[in-house]
Amino acid sequence: MKQRIRIFATVARSLVFVPALGSGLAATPMIMVSAEAATASKLGDLQAFRKIVVDTSMLVEKGDLVAAKARIKDLETSWDDAEPSLKPRAAAEWHKVDKAIDRALAALRAGVPDAAACKQSLSELLAMMDSGANS
Repeated sequence: MKQRIRIFATVARSLVFVPALGSGLAATPMIMVSAEAATASKLGDLQAFRKIVVDTSMLVEKGDLVAAKARIKDLETSWDDAEPSLKPRAAAEWHKVDKAIDRALAALRAGVPDAAACKQSLSELLAMMDSGANS
C-alpha cells in the first residue's frame, strides 16, 4: 500500500496543468499533460524546450502576444544552441520539431499575430514534442 502511495505521489508531482489551446481566452478549461512525456524522445530530454512552449502558450491564452513573442525567442535561441547535440541523435525527429518551432515562430511574428493561429501552432508544437517526434 505504501509503495502505491509513493508511486501515485511521484506521478502527481510530474503533472503540469496547461490551458487548453483550442478554446477562447475567457474561461479556458485546463488540460493535464505529463511533464515527463517529452523525456522519452529519441532526441533526449526536451523538458527545457517544452517549458518554454508551455510558458508561451499561457501568455497567448492571457492575450499577451507581445510577451509570448519575446518568450518564444528563448525557444529559438536554446533550440539552435542545442542543435549540434540533438540533431545527430535523431535527425528526422529533430527536423519535425524544428519545423513545428518555425511554424510557431511565424505565427507569433506575423505583422498582426492571430491569437487562434498562435494557439494552434503552439498546441501542435507541444504535441510534436510530447509524441510526434517519437514516431
